[in-house]
Amino acid sequence: MQNVVDRRLFNQLIAGGKRDKPEQVVRHLGAMQAQDYHQALWAIGLRMQSGTVADVEQNMADHKIVLTWMMRGTLHFVPAEDVKWMLELLASRTLAQDHRRLEQLELNQEIIQHASTIIYDALHGNKRQSRPELMQLLEEDGISTKNQRGYHLLWYIAQSGLICHGPKEGKLQTFVLLDEWAPNAQKRSMDEAIGILAERYFTGHGPATVQDFAWWAGITLSHARQGIEAAKSRLVSEKINGHEYWWGEPVLVGSRDAEPGVYLLPGYDEYQLGYKDRSAVLKAEFASRTIPGNNGVFMPTIVIDGQIVGIWKRAIKNKGIDIEFDLFIPLADRAEEITMAAERYCAFMNLPLALTSFKE
Repeated sequence: MQNVVDRRLFNQLIAGGKRDKPEQVVRHLGAMQAQDYHQALWAIGLRMQSGTVADVEQNMADHKIVLTWMMRGTLHFVPAEDVKWMLELLASRTLAQDHRRLEQLELNQEIIQHASTIIYDALHGNKRQSRPELMQLLEEDGISTKNQRGYHLLWYIAQSGLICHGPKEGKLQTFVLLDEWAPNAQKRSMDEAIGILAERYFTGHGPATVQDFAWWAGITLSHARQGIEAAKSRLVSEKINGHEYWWGEPVLVGSRDAEPGVYLLPGYDEYQLGYKDRSAVLKAEFASRTIPGNNGVFMPTIVIDGQIVGIWKRAIKNKGIDIEFDLFIPLADRAEEITMAAERYCAFMNLPLALTSFKE
């Protein structure tokens, strides 16, 4: 499976051919997990030739990438020009399966439409509002936002294509109207859309299986196979250990000597989360340490020679960033490379690396 691992490192832009601009990174991977906003910024940054957290945020402010609930009902960064057809292809399936949660929260289409009108009126004309401000408007108009009702309304309305996240104001995320934020977003037929999504996924994540694609996109296996069929002329495949793997046009994997084989990846990174089967890069006995308590929270990981072999934590202090490494196996001979990877992260954050430590 080492060939699979090596190709994924390069196809995911972790090793080798990095991109110049954030929107190029996001487009290459198709979409990028973004449940943790700051971790998602680093997921983009580590795949760029150079740049800082401010560069990625400016790219979002320039309407090049969009943050919204996309596939599987989770937050993703997606290219601005693709957000509408991706929502139509992927989010509609999530909403169609939301009946039970709506009943639990005592929400119905009449309430959702009422809330949508309130939010539209508040945002129309290129305005932006924070979540607390929108919650207050809903409450003032008689719509209770307690017990997750407010969050679910925003989640539902965003996936319906009315709103998306705007730039942050201080520590608060804002919301804007999608049509105003991404006015040039394209429409595509469903057949065309599933083919493009398959090509993007396998080019940016491959080698991967049809099951990986179906899980990542939150679609059925038959729909995933339809996407592969539509993109087949632009993909290659190979049987590995009895399974069929797909990826984009062959690329030169290159030598690991070209750059260090040690990387600090953010939590929720596509390298781990972009596949149903993660066994190629993560041993089963380590899985519980990257997802403590199996609660859906993915820790930032340390990748060495393609394998997830530890986790890391940061603490931002006045003097810079302190980083603690927790390795699953003894790797004292790679300590210098791990520190170099930490320095690359701190350069992205535009802060000095203050202190590093290895957990005993």
